[in-house]
Amino acid sequence: MKSRPGDGPEDVDAAFAQIVADLEREGVGRDIPTLNEVPADPPPDPAPARPASTWRTHDTEYDWSNDNNDEHYEPPEPPPLPRLRPLTVVAIGLLVAGVLLLTLASILNLDARITTPIALIGLATGIALLLLRARKSPPPLDDDNGAQV
Repeated sequence: MKSRPGDGPEDVDAAFAQIVADLEREGVGRDIPTLNEVPADPPPDPAPARPASTWRTHDTEYDWSNDNNDEHYEPPEPPPLPRLRPLTVVAIGLLVAGVLLLTLASILNLDARITTPIALIGLATGIALLLLRARKSPPPLDDDNGAQV
């Protein structure tokens, strides 16, 4: 797109210099130090040491040599995993068989027109069995095992 004579300044550098001169006349940028200037004031002295408190706060350092074993939490042993129900084992077996049938069909030179539908049916059945067996309600509240969300 071509610019027309009345659209903007003819000399962009002159217009920019005019803007900078107007800003300097108003006092903008007077307190900005240059790179060659050295600060007049020396840096402040470090803060005086604060008295040690009896409890660790953000002001005191942590004493890593204090190895008190009574202060840390040791969680109890987790309960054993529940036994898998027979239908859950069948569902996991269908999933594994479907994945193996899909991946090994070409390696074993099996006909893909037969193995692919069988593998997909096995995968769909395994997923459906696992989803249908999912618990629909929270576990019974007979034991207190922490916060429930």
